[in-house]
Amino acid sequence: MKRMYTLIAIIFVFLGVAFFTENNQLSRQRIPKVGVLTLMHHPALDQIYKGYVDELAREGYHNGKNIKIEYQNANGDQSNLKTMAAKLVDDHSSLIFGITTPAAQAVANSTSRTPIVLGAVTDPKGAGLVKNNQHPGGNITGVSDQAPINEQLRLIKEFMPRLKTLGVIYTSSDSSAVAGYHQIARECKKMGISLKAYSIANSNDLNQVSEQMLSQVDAVIAPTDNTIAGAMQTLVKNANAANKPIFPAAGTMVKQGGVATYSVNQYDLGVRGAKMTVAILKGKKPSNMPIEFVRHGQPILNLKQARKLGLNVPQHFEHEARTKGVIYK
Repeated sequence: MKRMYTLIAIIFVFLGVAFFTENNQLSRQRIPKVGVLTLMHHPALDQIYKGYVDELAREGYHNGKNIKIEYQNANGDQSNLKTMAAKLVDDHSSLIFGITTPAAQAVANSTSRTPIVLGAVTDPKGAGLVKNNQHPGGNITGVSDQAPINEQLRLIKEFMPRLKTLGVIYTSSDSSAVAGYHQIARECKKMGISLKAYSIANSNDLNQVSEQMLSQVDAVIAPTDNTIAGAMQTLVKNANAANKPIFPAAGTMVKQGGVATYSVNQYDLGVRGAKMTVAILKGKKPSNMPIEFVRHGQPILNLKQARKLGLNVPQHFEHEARTKGVIYK
């Protein structure tokens, strides 16, 4: 009789453990796993990631509690992207957030099924990531960091009404940077601005090429370009030595020594990407979600740098930056 009771007790314990284990496994399965892949660390990209995580938390998705975020950073080495993208796919991510065009392309090449949200991809259609920006189709949607170039060029002309030649420097292997350059070239032609273009293959070229450029132009515009953003201090050093201003696309690059810009808010890009992520996790299809564009930039002014270079700051812009944007003093 005792043996029977012991056997029954063992069976109940076994069933209880099995039930608890199964419930735990089901609970883990219900927790979505979101992969994040980025090309490198630099202030603008870090702000995108911060905005993404913060907004997920505001939407009720807290990392480590009811969502798991797996973050992969290639540290500027594009050869790492393919391996990292494959890992995120193989780990059964519910969705992958790709920060930068190279990162997004690596993920897109690794899966046609897992939903992908683009973060900071200037021209998704031109990069071959979607069929159409308004009707993406497939498994990809997201946010563009395309800069408001027309606003930026008008601002440069206000700072430098006697501008003769504007220089643009970009990375030839970065499709987003190339798209940005072409947009700048088109707008300069419309506005009658003389533009000289200079390209680099990687950050090792920046010192020499920028020195050459700064000896031939009156000012520099830098498009959305991760390589240049990551080596901004080299460009600033050479520009200061030549006493020439830089008008970059990103607000974080203004903080590093640029003069001014109308910038897409990088943190806001992350926020927008997180909102799209939540919508997809709740059942919305990426194929039906248009690519989001920011049409008006945030005014960013480095007052200290402008004064250092002897530039007259347009009063309306300084007021706008003070009331609606950011001023670095």
